[in-house]
Amino acid sequence: MKVSDLYKEGKKTLSFEIFPPKKDKALEAIDETLDVLCELEPDFISVTFGAGGSAGSNNTIEIAKKIKHNYGVEPVVHLTSLHYSKSEIDEFAAALQNEGIENILALRGDRNANIPEKDDFHHASDVISYLKDKHDFCILGACYPEMHPETFSEEDELKNLKTKVDSGAEVLLSQLFFDNEKFMSFREKSEEAGIEVPMIPGVMPVINAAQIKRMLTMCNATFPEKFKKITDKYEDNKEALFDAGMSYALSQIIDLLVSDIDGIHLYTMNNPVVARRICDGIKNILCRI
Repeated sequence: MKVSDLYKEGKKTLSFEIFPPKKDKALEAIDETLDVLCELEPDFISVTFGAGGSAGSNNTIEIAKKIKHNYGVEPVVHLTSLHYSKSEIDEFAAALQNEGIENILALRGDRNANIPEKDDFHHASDVISYLKDKHDFCILGACYPEMHPETFSEEDELKNLKTKVDSGAEVLLSQLFFDNEKFMSFREKSEEAGIEVPMIPGVMPVINAAQIKRMLTMCNATFPEKFKKITDKYEDNKEALFDAGMSYALSQIIDLLVSDIDGIHLYTMNNPVVARRICDGIKNILCRI
């Protein structure tokens, strides 16, 4: 099933993101996470994708196959393009089609000094239009409520996003954020710019101090003052910070659910405890949205 069809039916979705373990021998360990996530009946699960490797030796595709065939849940495969040629993207597309996988989150991907960039795809919109022209996938795109790190102005951010949608992106998944007002404002401005596809907010529970520091360096997400107070107070208390981080994420999700949004995309960090805690906290709300 194509993810875009869910929104045509007016459905508000619950979805998760997971990532392939870095070590091949840990691949089976993903089953514990998938057992929990799929028990919670998500509408889809996205699987992240790293640069390097081929279609024949790609853990992202292996996990996506498992999600679809073993668990009966729709996978969304992240597909980065900056380090691949058109022929290599075609190989990935063929591998997905052979498995009946219909949904791709098409991305440029992060720059990596250790992997040479290729010349076929310089922007996400390039690979989106290429895939739409040659293949029958539902294409999702990424959006950045607080701007992509390489974008210099909100005007440029909206212009780039409009290009991405005009190129064929049918659903947008947002970068994580911690201030709901940032997302709601961005969505309103996107609509004013003529961007009318579903935009799904992405939420990540922050549950340890190292994760907080990593988020501050990796993305532009603003830490609201009330969240900063929580993390400052409990930074040295692992258990308390876990509970506080989960509580903050739950309040953020509930606030979004009672607003007019198209769904929730939860960044699980492959942690089944996080997924279970969040879903237990919103299950009675989800059944009514």
